[in-house]
Amino acid sequence: ETPPTMVPPSKLPSWARAVTPRIFYITEKAWNYYPYTITGEPRCSFLPKFSIYIETKYEDNCGDSENIFHSDKILGDHEVSFLDIAFDEIPERYYRSLEDPRFFSSAKTGRGPLREGWRQHTRPIMCSYKLVSVKFEVWGLQTRVEQFVHKVIRDILLIGHRQAFTWVDEWCDMSLEEVRAFETQMQVATNQKLGSQHP
Repeated sequence: ETPPTMVPPSKLPSWARAVTPRIFYITEKAWNYYPYTITGEPRCSFLPKFSIYIETKYEDNCGDSENIFHSDKILGDHEVSFLDIAFDEIPERYYRSLEDPRFFSSAKTGRGPLREGWRQHTRPIMCSYKLVSVKFEVWGLQTRVEQFVHKVIRDILLIGHRQAFTWVDEWCDMSLEEVRAFETQMQVATNQKLGSQHP
């Protein structure tokens, strides 16, 4: 279980700020069985009917596996979204030229920059498949909140994978234990940063 993360209302859209307390916390559980991970069972301090569940599988391909989660039940009621870390737009406030895979070139690995059609021509390549389920069972807000959360998760995944690619020179020589320690360090730093922002 991750430590509680304080969410400042300034990080929410105005329609959500109107119905949330000044400060609230989210905790989550995550299981890492690489190449399969689960993030789920989040608990929000004031919303018992809110849940996010993310399953992840990593495959050595360019995103062409069909129904990788073998979830026939959900096939009729889901949307498949391909994320292109080089060419999909990200929110302008998060854009950093040093984190743009179209211009980045790794000194240690020789990877990059990524050009149009890179998924079909770049090797080695790995795809991170995500199955994201969001539930917000509050009448009048359900659709809006669920769509908003899906959009935020998409942006987080896109930005995070852009950073993983463009920061490769910082982590490619790390052992798995060093990567885990770095993840923990970044999580603590992020929570401290969020905690220092007053509403």
